[in-house]
Amino acid sequence: MIKLLKTSDGSHTIYVPEIDEHYHSVHGAFQESTFIFIRNGFDFCEADPLSILEVGFGTGLNALLTAIRSRAGSREVNYTSLENHPLDNKIILSLNHHEFAGENGKEIFHLIHSSPWNVSVNICRNFNLKKIETDFTKSRPSGKYDLIYFDAFGPDKQPEMWTREMFTGISAVTNRNGILVTYSAKGEVKRSLKACGFNVTLLPGPPGKRQMIRAVKI
Repeated sequence: MIKLLKTSDGSHTIYVPEIDEHYHSVHGAFQESTFIFIRNGFDFCEADPLSILEVGFGTGLNALLTAIRSRAGSREVNYTSLENHPLDNKIILSLNHHEFAGENGKEIFHLIHSSPWNVSVNICRNFNLKKIETDFTKSRPSGKYDLIYFDAFGPDKQPEMWTREMFTGISAVTNRNGILVTYSAKGEVKRSLKACGFNVTLLPGPPGKRQMIRAVKI
């Protein structure tokens, strides 16, 4: 049974005993998501309007932080998130992510989670969300995207999500000069991304993580 845990920065994550894996870094869920996906992804990508694909909706933390950042800016953001195992509502209601999202964080977090699946919904100013319940390994995403948040469970826990075939599918829907960010810096991930047409850069990682990947579609 999954367990709710508080990470070092006070924000919640979820632990899955069956695979001995956490949804976020135990060194800080909020600071990890902010560092990897917002600072090194959203803020680095100049596309306007901006189309984002997230692989691994999880607790909705990345979506929440992106909505907050979008609301404060001027770009229209269309955010599509893929998830094979949506969380139970009891767990969602226990999460404290909204406490780290500033003004209107609680309202936006509620709207993100209460919005229906497989339908595009305007969550707040400049931010439209479409959550898709799907198995990424069996169904390729459609559309074209400027920014990819690749946030599946780790390659050692969920190897089927990190194969070259999966990244081939990602590459096919990524615009030229589009950006992919992920917390993983494993050699095989780097090689797969390069083979699929990305220019790969290793960046310093968030607390507790030596490096992360940012890749640009050539």
